[in-house]
Amino acid sequence: MQAIEPNELLRHLRYLTETIGVRLAGSANEAKAGEYVAAEFERAGATVRRETFPVQRRDVREQQLQLFHDGAWHDYPCSLFANTPGTNGEWVEAPLVFFEGPTGYQQSDLGALMRGRIVLHLGCHIESRENYRRLVAAGPMGVLMVDLRYPGATPLADAIFPAYVASCGAVPSLNVAYLDAWAWRERGATRARFRVVGGPQPAESQNIVAELPGTDPAAGVIFLGGHHDTQADSVGADDNGSATAGLIELARVLAPRPRRRTIRLISFGAEEQLSVGSAAYVRRHRADLGRDGRFIFNLDSFGSLLGWNTLSGNGPAGLDEQLARYFERHGQFVRRERGLMPYADHFPFVAAGLPGLTLMRPNCAGGRFFHHRPDDDLRRVSPDVMTALLGGVAEFAADMAAVEKLPFPIEIPVAERAPLAAYWEDLFGGWDAR
Repeated sequence: MQAIEPNELLRHLRYLTETIGVRLAGSANEAKAGEYVAAEFERAGATVRRETFPVQRRDVREQQLQLFHDGAWHDYPCSLFANTPGTNGEWVEAPLVFFEGPTGYQQSDLGALMRGRIVLHLGCHIESRENYRRLVAAGPMGVLMVDLRYPGATPLADAIFPAYVASCGAVPSLNVAYLDAWAWRERGATRARFRVVGGPQPAESQNIVAELPGTDPAAGVIFLGGHHDTQADSVGADDNGSATAGLIELARVLAPRPRRRTIRLISFGAEEQLSVGSAAYVRRHRADLGRDGRFIFNLDSFGSLLGWNTLSGNGPAGLDEQLARYFERHGQFVRRERGLMPYADHFPFVAAGLPGLTLMRPNCAGGRFFHHRPDDDLRRVSPDVMTALLGGVAEFAADMAAVEKLPFPIEIPVAERAPLAAYWEDLFGGWDAR
């Protein structure tokens, strides 16, 4: 088998981060990234097609935030959540109320606390549609979201889940830095005001699908995935330039290999709004997946210079055992994270019944310290680490595509099926969502 080339990985990473830059879902730059991936897939010898789907593009031209404390107004940085509205450039001002998200939804009357106010919300992922509905229905003038995983001085970029916005609506929601929020509490901030020029705009994103056909159609399809979009203001060298470069290299080294099963590599768009591209693909091809799909191995933010390797997802124990052996051959060891993890592109495939795992490389207890930040650049990634990990993935995919019978069952453990279905319905809107 041809070897994964670190210089090739670096070439792709430089093009994505330095030539293209920020690649927001539905933007011209995301489309450029998709075209680059498609051209490189074709260069590797794959048959390529593009599948488009609708998204809301985050189009923000100005954003300002001020807090009143110590007898004066003070400026602070912020980042408007994707899928939430701006203010048409007008200032929105209101009293500030602090809301402890992990416990605050136990209160029976949120309206009495929030109506007509700006809410500082500890926690930026509301994993309950009912809680989100109650938040919006409480009538806040706006929400300042604090990501609890990363107690830093930089506002992170993020999105409100599209299915939540479609069913419950949205109010202007801004991500703010954890340490700024701490300072507001410490200094007795009483009021906040903000203005945003721009907001969500209807647009189109795309999945880039590359086919390496097998000789036996009845043997099924193995999926390899990753996403090529980024969050706002981030060039996304690790999240997720690492996977985009990795998929291109996997196509190159796997294309010449003989195989019974088809290998389908998909570079997804709009993952950063909660796997919108992956969900669109699964909804469109649900019947085919049930008939032909065998498993998906997904890559997401696996290139961190310093860190440790993790596998998250759902599938039979035999799949985990096989993967561990392949990684060990390349000097890599992986920690298996059990339970449900809906924040990666394997999840919609798992909801459809396919075993699915995502390889990530965290570097702190909360994930990665440069998560969704402007400094997720080439300084943060190691092509050598990526090369070693991709070597294991390539050998595993090549062998699984060639064997007569897969050495593990194609199933989701019974105990995980009901909670998977509940997540799929609540966070993604189920099978009928558009």
